[in-house]
Parts: sequence; structure tokens; C-alpha cells
Amino acid sequence: MSSGAIWSVDDHLEDILGAIRPLDPIELQLPDAQGCVLVEDVTVPVALPPFDNSSMDGYAVRTADVAGASEEYPAVLAVIGDVAAGSGGLPTVGQGQAARIMTGAPLPPGAEAVVPVEWTDGGSGGGAASTMLPAGQAPEAAGGEVRVHRSVEARAHVRSRGSDVQAGEVALATGTVLGPPQIGLLAAIGRATVRVRPRPRVVVLSTGSELVQPGEALGEGQIYDSNSYALTAAARDAGALAYRVGAVTDDADELRAAIEDQLIRADLLVTTGGVSVGAYDVVKEALSSVGDEDEPGGGVQFRKLAMQPGKPQGFGSIGPEHTPLLALPGNPVSSYVSFELFVRPAIRALMGLKDLHRPRARAALKTDKALTSPEGKRQFLRGTYDPQTGTVAPVGGSGSHLIAALAHADCLIVIPESQASAEAGAEVDVVLLG
Repeated sequence: MSSGAIWSVDDHLEDILGAIRPLDPIELQLPDAQGCVLVEDVTVPVALPPFDNSSMDGYAVRTADVAGASEEYPAVLAVIGDVAAGSGGLPTVGQGQAARIMTGAPLPPGAEAVVPVEWTDGGSGGGAASTMLPAGQAPEAAGGEVRVHRSVEARAHVRSRGSDVQAGEVALATGTVLGPPQIGLLAAIGRATVRVRPRPRVVVLSTGSELVQPGEALGEGQIYDSNSYALTAAARDAGALAYRVGAVTDDADELRAAIEDQLIRADLLVTTGGVSVGAYDVVKEALSSVGDEDEPGGGVQFRKLAMQPGKPQGFGSIGPEHTPLLALPGNPVSSYVSFELFVRPAIRALMGLKDLHRPRARAALKTDKALTSPEGKRQFLRGTYDPQTGTVAPVGGSGSHLIAALAHADCLIVIPESQASAEAGAEVDVVLLG
């Protein structure tokens, strides 16, 4: 397809994903692996938990010694010592004996169950205890007695060895995204490092001499640079390590130099602005002649897409490593919609994920008047989706500069190319952004 042709949304996306290759796997320390995708099955080297342990503060006992125990007729046992978490040299619980035991502590030899401290007098000789006294303060000490007011079944309040995972089992499978619970499991089974595809490094760069950074004073004809902030946040939300570059003025040489400086830390470059047909569309001027002739399809191609907003788009690769670059339009809504449709899937493809796209739903359109859409273009309108009623309502107008409406939207309403309008109650596709 030539650069002068009108591209469909699907063809443009297919072209991007066809050129993206997942990043090569690396070995990372656990704290650095969060958000990354496993490229190996992780098996359990030792059972978890690795030993029988108590799930309660209480007393480790033999079940026969507390059979039939009640408050009126308590079982009186000799206390032979304390067992704390991490204890070694465990005492052996014999007939008529008990050991004070803390949550997580290993079950001592001879013991068959744990009696919660609340079912005993705590060694005080009085009524039911409410808590386990600190070591050294227990009235019964090592040679005292404890009265048990209730019987227990064998293995009561005991976490059995391997009850979480057994040695040799697959703890996490290839393709798993490592979130906090998965990082915790890896640590629990003793893994300090793991082999993953790293989170892609995405550099976001906005262009325009009119752009001023937030916090600075606006001059005549100037606006704040919101795109680079929004797209950097969106890249992080997609799973990337994102770096924001301050706005570059409308100078092709300056932009080209800025991009070349960023190549060293980029797996993907995203620019915003300067891709239309204006006299100062600097991205097209700077990158149209950039090529990597040794790579088929190298360089950056600028296109017109059959979509609204987001008609002007650019895609290609630059630099010695053929780093992918996506050039997005400068209008805030256009750039964000373009990011969701094209950049987010590219980031997730670099991560090696199978699920590249936002979830979708079908919803009934809730509107006071029919929505119009340019025939032959796929339109994406901001909306709010109600999953309880299965309805979606538009937010704001269709203008590509209306960023306030975008901030209140949680979805995109999709009007296909074949439709020029959508009436109230019509079933529409919805791209869920939350």
C-alpha cells in the first residue's frame, strides 16, 4: 500500500504489529522483574510451607491428652517449653505434656494438634485466656501447668508441609505477568532472580514551538504541553518504563538530534505533533528522509488513516538498532486515541504478551440525539460505560482538542466506517479504558 493511499485502522495496526518483535529475555532480580513476562516455567524446589507449623498462638498437644476436656473438667498438662517461629532444637511432647507454640512455629515432635490459647487458661490457673503472654512472663514458665478447656482433632490448627505447593510442581508458567503476588511466591520458594522479557523502554517526545511546560508562565499564542504527560502515563499504564522528553521546537534539525540522543535508551519512540500537512509539521520534515536502507521497510512512513480523530499517522524504524517509532498527531484527543489503538498494542507485543488490546463490550447507546459520523471513517467518541445497565453515553463533543471530556471518559464509542449515524438505543462497540 502506498503512503498516499488511505489506510484503514486495521491495516495500519497490522503493519505495526507485523514489525514488532518481543524483546530478548534477560535475567532480573525480583524487585526489577515486576510487570515483566516470564519466559520459563518456574518449578518449586522445596515444599511450601517446608514444615508442619502452627496457624495459631496456643499449645502443641497430643489429642488423646485433651479428649473430653471442658471448662468444668479441663485437661491439665505439664508445659515443657516454648516453640517460637524459627525455633530449632524442638522439645518432644510426651504423654500429659504440652508446649507453648507461636503462629508459624514448627510443630514439635510428638504433638498432633494445636489448642488455641483462647481455649486454655494460659497457665494462669484462672478462666479462659485472651492472649498469649510474652516469653518469660507466662505464669507456668517451663515447668508449670496449663488447663485446656476444649478437645481438638488431629492436625487441628496445623498448616501441613506442602499444603501450599509441593516440591516439583509448577509454581508459575511461561507467559505469567509478574505482579506483587507472583513476586511474593517466587521469593517464598527461594528464587532471587527470574528469566523474563523486560518491560520496554518507551521515550515520549512532543513537538511544537507553542508548547510550554506546566508550571511556567504562558506567553501569547502558547499552550501547555499535555500530550507528553498523558502519553508517558499511558505508556506506564501499558507496562512500559516510560521517559518523557520536554517539547522540541518546530525545527527539523533540533528534533532529529533530540531523537538520535534518545535512541540509546529506547525500545520504542513515540512522537506527538507535526505529522499533518501544515507548513511547520516538523516530524514529517525531520523523519521522512530518515531511513535504514539495510532493513526492508525501514525509515518512517507517514499516512492518512480512515479514522476520526487521528487521521495523520507515522510509523517506521530508525537508528542502527531499527528502533520502532510511532508518530502521532498533536491534538490531545487524537494523540491519546492513537496511543490506545496503536502504541499500547505495540508495547504489549514488545513485552511478549498475548493479550494486546483493551477489552471491548457491546452496549446500548444512551443519547438525546443521534450521533453523526463521517462516512468511510471509523469514529472513536469518548463515553462513559455502565456495565450494570449495559449502556454507554457520549461525553463531550467530537472535537479532537476537547481534552476535558477525555478526562471524564472511561471508554471509546466506536462508530464503524459503514455508518453515518448511530441512533439512541443502537448497539455499539465500546473500548474499555479503565
